[in-house]
Amino acid sequence: MGKGTKYTAKTPDENGYIHYTEEEDQIWHELITNQKKVLPGRASPIWLEAMERMDFPEDRVPQCKEVSQTLREHTGWEVAPVPALINFDKFFALLADKKFPAASFIRTREEMEYLQEPDIFHEIFGHTPLLTDQRFADFTHAYGKAGLNASKEDRKYLAALYWFTVEFGLINTEEGLRTYGAGVVSSPGETVYSVESDEPVRKPFDPVECMRTPYRIDIYQRTYFVIDSLDDLFDVANQDMMAMVEEAKRKGMHAPNFPFDDLPEEKQERFKRLLKEAS
Repeated sequence: MGKGTKYTAKTPDENGYIHYTEEEDQIWHELITNQKKVLPGRASPIWLEAMERMDFPEDRVPQCKEVSQTLREHTGWEVAPVPALINFDKFFALLADKKFPAASFIRTREEMEYLQEPDIFHEIFGHTPLLTDQRFADFTHAYGKAGLNASKEDRKYLAALYWFTVEFGLINTEEGLRTYGAGVVSSPGETVYSVESDEPVRKPFDPVECMRTPYRIDIYQRTYFVIDSLDDLFDVANQDMMAMVEEAKRKGMHAPNFPFDDLPEEKQERFKRLLKEAS
């Protein structure tokens, strides 16, 4: 989701097969083999077990069709290849239909460590493993249905909930703090930062508080929310998410805890308003 991208989507052929180059397959190989070295002791055991269920190839970019076959066997979900960026209408509609949108391009070597927009590695490696867990799948499905008919303003609050759970969520485990969010597990740098750095604030999970918390998409997160179990997300799936949105709107947004003077003027003004409202 977003307004612009420098990448070009890869279009499936008549058989649903996406043709990747040898260089693109090599980039996938380097990304997945490196990340598999970084994640033990930092990613949740639940996520690592889910990754094993997916059994991703290491020598090539996996095809959406084969990933879908595994997901269908576990929770009935599928992967839908999409352009690099899609609008909220399409995004929520796909989730409500139990189809996870996967941008079909893969990053260049210049952006191996960090990519602001989602690519096929982030989408497939980061997102699809936990969709084999029924609790997480049900949360994502309920989230899609909630957003399908939500207003533009309400979707901003829902986006924050998604950001602090599906993308950048942390989880308490018997072994200590671990990550399960796709934005973290697909980023070697943020994998380490999210669970080991003293810099970010880590808060107990509260869906309304997630919705009230500002974030930036182009830096390591300054705030993380920590669940105790995927049951916490399943519980949200069985509640009225739009009621949570209304509560978040009544309480108002928190002040941002990150720098923003390097952002475009429009975004700077937005965060300045948040600071003023929160003071």
